Amino acid sequence: MACLSPSQLKKFQEDGFLLLEGFFTADECVAMQQRIGEIVAEMDVPLHCRTEFSTQEDEQLQTQGKTDYFLSSGDKIRFFFEKGVFDEKGNFLVPPEKSINKIGHVSPHQDATFLYTEPLGRVLGLWIAMEDAMLENGCLWFIPGSHTRGVSRRMIRAPSDSGPGTSFLGSDPAWASNLFVPLPVRRGGLVLIHGEVVHKSEQNHSDHSRQAYTVHLMEAAG
Repeated sequence: MACLSPSQLKKFQEDGFLLLEGFFTADECVAMQQRIGEIVAEMDVPLHCRTEFSTQEDEQLQTQGKTDYFLSSGDKIRFFFEKGVFDEKGNFLVPPEKSINKIGHVSPHQDATFLYTEPLGRVLGLWIAMEDAMLENGCLWFIPGSHTRGVSRRMIRAPSDSGPGTSFLGSDPAWASNLFVPLPVRRGGLVLIHGEVVHKSEQNHSDHSRQAYTVHLMEAAG
């Protein structure tokens, strides 16, 4: 946070998110897009590992929570897919490069549900817009100030011999839709996301893709 101005830092502390416009150049965005294109082109995911990504608890327990492909992905390049991109045999129904959700849209959640530290407040998300992310193609939405209310749900790993690989403590409230505010971001923009702020993105029904890089940072020591 040392590079932020006092006013930027104050806004981040109040809202739980902050947009830094034009943080990356167009050439830098192209380079990142080209690299991920190369990675996707070389993608080789076995049929039994073709996992649809979700932040919904029941769907997580049915898919991610039951597969080592998800649980062991923290330090590897793994691919997770949108819903409806596979047939009943696991074959692609759309071009593979159009099927990726995570390397999409997500339902309301807090990153600290899945990436948490002791004490809380040690996780920062960096969301980089490779392309314009507008209302029509799935920009981020936030509940300003929601990072001050704690974490409502925590994902925990279960013993390897106890069935599903994950379970949850607590439950998310039914966040009212009118609490969310959109955050359109132009290509090259960087969004700082507090680990406990509630956010989401809507499904992209437009003809324009919305590619983005997401990185999470955690403090190594308290």
